[in-house]
Amino acid sequence: MRWLVETAGGLWELGRLAVITRLRFKGPYWNWRMHTAFGRGMPGRGETIRAVLAYGRWIYRMRRGR
Repeated sequence: MRWLVETAGGLWELGRLAVITRLRFKGPYWNWRMHTAFGRGMPGRGETIRAVLAYGRWIYRMRRGR
């Protein structure tokens, strides 16, 4: 149950971050985020989605102080 709540909260935080960056996914913040997260090579689509969801859950936990 906790995983489900954190995933929903993570999706909310990712949506919030998208709005804050004005949906510019090729902009400076998202380019920096992708390079720091994955380095030189981009992983496959499934691994990228899992990593983005994990990042969203992490944001949710950090903003809640957990």
